[in-house]
Amino acid sequence: MPRPAMSLTSRRPPRLPVRAPAIDPMAVLNALPDPVLVVDAAGDVRFVNLEAQEFFDLGASAMEGTPLTALLAPDSPVVGLIEQVRRGSRSVSQEGVSIDTPRTGPHFVTVQVAGMGDGTEQILVTLHERSIARKIAHTLTHRHAARSVTAMAAMLAHEVKNPLSGIRGAAQLLEESASEDDRMLTRLICDEADRIVALVNRMEVFSDKRPLERGPVNIHGVLEHVRKVAQSGFARSIRFVERYDPSLPPVWGNRDQLVQVFLNLIKNAAEAAPETGGEIVLSTAYQHGVRIALPGGDKRVHLPLLVSVQDNGDGIPEDLRGHLFDAFVTTKVNGTGLGLALVAKIIGDHGGVIEFDSQPRRTVFKVSLPMYDEAQDVGGPGLAIGGRGPRG
Repeated sequence: MPRPAMSLTSRRPPRLPVRAPAIDPMAVLNALPDPVLVVDAAGDVRFVNLEAQEFFDLGASAMEGTPLTALLAPDSPVVGLIEQVRRGSRSVSQEGVSIDTPRTGPHFVTVQVAGMGDGTEQILVTLHERSIARKIAHTLTHRHAARSVTAMAAMLAHEVKNPLSGIRGAAQLLEESASEDDRMLTRLICDEADRIVALVNRMEVFSDKRPLERGPVNIHGVLEHVRKVAQSGFARSIRFVERYDPSLPPVWGNRDQLVQVFLNLIKNAAEAAPETGGEIVLSTAYQHGVRIALPGGDKRVHLPLLVSVQDNGDGIPEDLRGHLFDAFVTTKVNGTGLGLALVAKIIGDHGGVIEFDSQPRRTVFKVSLPMYDEAQDVGGPGLAIGGRGPRG
């Protein structure tokens, strides 16, 4: 007798349970994009992830077992937050903390501190750098402001400058047959017409649409040139402090325009600094991982070169901070409000980022710029998007 046919399902081997791969906690911590440290009761560092090692530019073997105060100043807000947790707070955080050491360079971070487990024997510290999304938003706002000034400059040149020539010519004709009293009025008309034309001439730089000529620029040479100009004139009484990374690679930029940028920033800093004890700090640093995608293209732009200009003045008024890069916004009595608008345009033309942080006795403007790559001499004006590359 023939045997009954077996069903297809009866031929399948029994399904074995799929075991999920084990998760390595160390790999998770090392994959985090933020620096993470664990500090013990004695204040010594017991663990650092890879991002923390990169942030402090030290290996784990050099950091673990070292007092936290060897990495940060003893009066750093980070140390104060740790003490708050030791005194009973479950977790604390603080935004806008400045970490600026010779090894790390200047950073603005949000610090989060929490006790691990039930006690405070081990403290978890996380440093979160200012959001790149927020940085991009600020950058795009500044670029929109610069584009608005560009459109205004083109309009003024056509709609205002040309009619002013006619008004001035008519005033000069009237002056020939006017009385002495009336001549005062015609001269006033001519003087005011000349003043407005001079303002329009200053704004015409915004409507310059010629391609930006760029090459490798030694940013320290630019800063040194601007410092000498400043100290021989408007900043004679200012003390300059230079904190440079001497191994920084060249900027991919236009030297003359970068001189204009930092001349404006240093002039503003000098005017904001107090008459007695005025100080300007110029610093450069290499910042890892700053890549942004700008509108109009699919490239992620690498902006590793950070240049900071810091003064110890009273700070920027709160009501001006959201419009500081707009045209005609100024705190100066006789200022035109075009200096920072021009700075925003030039940095935008370089594909860079400018931002600021202001508080009493400490206002800092930070400019992030692209790095020069030899391939740019062959491939045209593209931006460097590779790694750190050669330094010199």
